Formats: sequence, structure tokens, C-alpha cells
Amino acid sequence: MNYLELDQDRKYDIIFLGRITIDFNPAYSDEVREEFKPLKNVHYYEKYVGGSPANTACGVTRHGMRAGFFATVSDDQFGDFVVDYFNEKGIDTSHITRAKHGEKIGLTFTEMLSSSQSRLLMYRNMAADLQLSVDDIDEDYIRKARALLISGTALSESPSREAALKAVMLAKKNGTKVIFDIDYRAYNWKNDDEISIYYFSVAKEADIILGSREEFDLTEKLIQPGMTDEESSEFWMNHNASVVVIKHGMKGSTAYTKDHQKFSIKPFPVEARKGFGGGDGYSAAFLFGLFSGWDMLDCLEFGSAEASMMVRSNNCSDDLPTTEEVREFIRMEKEKYGEMVARV
Repeated sequence: MNYLELDQDRKYDIIFLGRITIDFNPAYSDEVREEFKPLKNVHYYEKYVGGSPANTACGVTRHGMRAGFFATVSDDQFGDFVVDYFNEKGIDTSHITRAKHGEKIGLTFTEMLSSSQSRLLMYRNMAADLQLSVDDIDEDYIRKARALLISGTALSESPSREAALKAVMLAKKNGTKVIFDIDYRAYNWKNDDEISIYYFSVAKEADIILGSREEFDLTEKLIQPGMTDEESSEFWMNHNASVVVIKHGMKGSTAYTKDHQKFSIKPFPVEARKGFGGGDGYSAAFLFGLFSGWDMLDCLEFGSAEASMMVRSNNCSDDLPTTEEVREFIRMEKEKYGEMVARV
């Protein structure tokens, strides 16, 4: 079922705009195994491409979608690493620029204390990804995409926020659908009012909005605080949205559609390695289903399955699954727990 009209003749399915970072996770392999422990006691790490939009871009390409990217990365070996990784994965890197004044790629060190307790230690002073500028935004590139995905973190500082807003304006001009992944991270924001101002600027133009209840609350703070999920979905659909997805963590998520329907899903039960990374897999699989014209409940189930697969992984990018791997996971989960394991 088509929940939004997408131009089928464009070169790219989605062009992403946002951060590309590097994750350092406690090593967990046959050679070295760092069990759950405080970060200060970890000696061995594994290096991965990270950052929510980067992970989601990797995820959709695993499902055969064509992805491009607007980003700025550091002009050093870490910048080389992420660009090479994208090239290997088939993500277009023609619009990934290098920082010009020594800004560095963001680094994230992961603390895994238990299967349900994880924390992140981030280094984002003079972050390269926030140096994306309006001069880097190419209208012709946007015109070649069926959709543009804006990561909310790109709105946290100038010049990145102006670059993101320009990209949205050009997407609207050229009939490119806008996806807003609210993607709230506390770092780099100065106050909650600033968050609401810039999130609203993109959300009101978006065709698809993805976020947690907390993220919707931050977006709506200066407009109409305290809304329920149903009220939020109606509010954004009265602007421009065709699909609004509101997540509630382990309680599951609900998608609201323009025809006033709602569809809910629960997580698939797994033994988790970490308490993060599921959302990027969720977005990749959900968008793949949506762009493929699936029924909404099937999109949600696919997203929930990939999210569960990724929280049991030691990384957020390398282990993103193929379409067949997600289908096999769903089959095995239903065989073990019953057909309605994730359905509400």
C-alpha cells in the first residue's frame, strides 16, 4: 500500500543529511571478549562507523536501496576510514566534504554494564559533522532523490543547521519527500527552546516523522506541550506529514497515517548485548518496507525485528542485516514464540 507518493524515476532512494562518527565498542569476538564492565576497566575496543544517519544509510543499502549523503568529516585518517567504508557499502560519497579548519570527526566510546544498561562517552568538541555549510548543499543532487532524510542532530549548531534547512527548502521545491528523524542527542544543544525552534522548522515540512515520545515532546515544547500520541499525530498531519511514528522503547511503537489509522508493534524478545543501536536498524527496515509499498503493520514488524537483531549485536553498522536475514529472524521468532509475538 502506498502511504505517500514517491517518484520512481530518481537515481537515489534516500539522501541522508547528518553526522558520520566513529564508535569504539568493547571488543567482543572469538579472539578478545570484554564482558560487561565499567568503561574504565576495558582494555580492548573495536572500531566501527557510527552516527544514527550513517547507520541508517548502511542499513537501507543492505536492503538494496540506493543511498546518498550530505556530510562533513575530518580531513585525516578517520575521515578516510568512514569514506572508504561508505564506498565499500555502495553509499554515494560525492557530497561528503572534508573539514577545513582542523575539526575532528565525533568519537563515541561505549560502556556496556549489562544487557539493559549502556552509556555513551562522546567527544564532540569542534565536531566535523556540524561544519556542513549551505555551500555544500547541491540542488541537483536533491532533485535526483526520492526522499531526503534530515537527522535532528544536524540542527544543533551553525553552519550545519542552515545547511539542513536549505536542503529541506530545496527538497520541497523539487518534489523530494522529506523524512525527519528527530534523533535527539543532548550534546551541542544550548537549551530546550532552541531545540523546539529548529525541530519545528523541519517537522512542519516533513512527509514522514520518526521519534520517541520524549523527542516529540521536545519538538512540541513551544507549540502545544503535553500532547498525547494521537494529538501529536493529528497536529503534524495538519501541517504536512503523511506518516508519523512514535516510539516508546520496550513498550513498542505506533505508526499513524494520513487516513486516520494507527498500527502498533512490540519488540521481538532477544538477549541484548547493548541498550542502543536498535533505532537505526528499525528506521532502515521500516523505510525499506514503506518504500517497497508494504502494508504499514508489515513495515513496523520488519523494523521491530531489525531493531531486536541490532541490540544483540556488538555494533550498529557492520552487523546490519540483509532482507533475507530479517525475514529468517522473524520466521524463527514466530516459530518459537507464536505468530503474534510482536503484534499488538
